[in-house]
Amino acid sequence: MCDVAFLLLTFFMLATKFKPDEPVTVVTPNSISEIPLPDADIMMITIDANGRVFFSIDNKNVRRALIEDINEYKGLNLSEQEMNLFAIGASIGTPFNELKSYLSAPPEQQREYDKNTSGIPTDTTVNSEQNELAAWIRTARNNNPKVRITINADAKAAYPDIKKVINTLAGWKIFKFNLITGLKAVPPGTAAYEMQNQGMKE
Repeated sequence: MCDVAFLLLTFFMLATKFKPDEPVTVVTPNSISEIPLPDADIMMITIDANGRVFFSIDNKNVRRALIEDINEYKGLNLSEQEMNLFAIGASIGTPFNELKSYLSAPPEQQREYDKNTSGIPTDTTVNSEQNELAAWIRTARNNNPKVRITINADAKAAYPDIKKVINTLAGWKIFKFNLITGLKAVPPGTAAYEMQNQGMKE
């Protein structure tokens, strides 16, 4: 039995593909909300401390269909290999006109690019040609109408940068999304604190 267990463990260690590292680190604000995030069919829009926007979808098959549609819609002339790399990659923070060169670059150059990129262009209206995030969101929802949207914003991100993302969602009639936050204790003396204590007493 021990041999079988070690064989299975070795198999899973060698066969498992780990999720690639995210290109940007975000320190989220804290809140008292204990609502868990969904664990599948997630679209994540990340806003770092400098207001740069990154986009990701968790499902590999949806990512592949998404990049095929974006490739055709924007005329990016991506190769099969470049689209496959997108499908298994992490968040993307690249304007459309730089996406092909980004996907064809080796991982070291991609990491260097991620440090200096301006992020996905956004605007306050979905019809603006400058709002490339709007195209990502619309195309992703066309490929997976059940996708659930999360905004992962850094605590130091400026509100106007976050508002552009929210306005873009509103432009597509999307008013339900999750804000990712850290968990902190409920402050004593608040209504939430009283409700929590009441529930514990019951």
